[in-house]
Amino acid sequence: MITELDHVGIAVADLEAAVEHYRRTLGLEPVHRERVEDQGVEEVLFAVGTSYVQLLGALGPETPVGRFLASRGPGVHHVAYRVEDVAAALERLRAEGVPLVDEVPRPGSRGTRIAFVHPKGMGGVLVELVQEG
Repeated sequence: MITELDHVGIAVADLEAAVEHYRRTLGLEPVHRERVEDQGVEEVLFAVGTSYVQLLGALGPETPVGRFLASRGPGVHHVAYRVEDVAAALERLRAEGVPLVDEVPRPGSRGTRIAFVHPKGMGGVLVELVQEG
């Protein structure tokens, strides 16, 4: 079902400062930036091999990342895995009784299709499934 790690999503309080910090300290340059209104985030991706580090800035305090930052502070928000067919992956997880955040795939950034799996079903980790476009 999983083909590889797509990205690790990291919630940050100040996106511009975090981007500059990653540039300066890790020598990484952004490869993609996108505002995803329906998810309430602005994201910046840094390529690391065939995967990414995704910095997530909240578009407001009542967005999922905004609430995450308010309750937990900056840090790892989710782990995303690439799958060949996100709908089939959801069906398999549903058959296993794993609770889902998204019952059906939805559009993600970079032209992907995505779905989130509830942390209750994944040992406390929010998991995102990503099907490339």
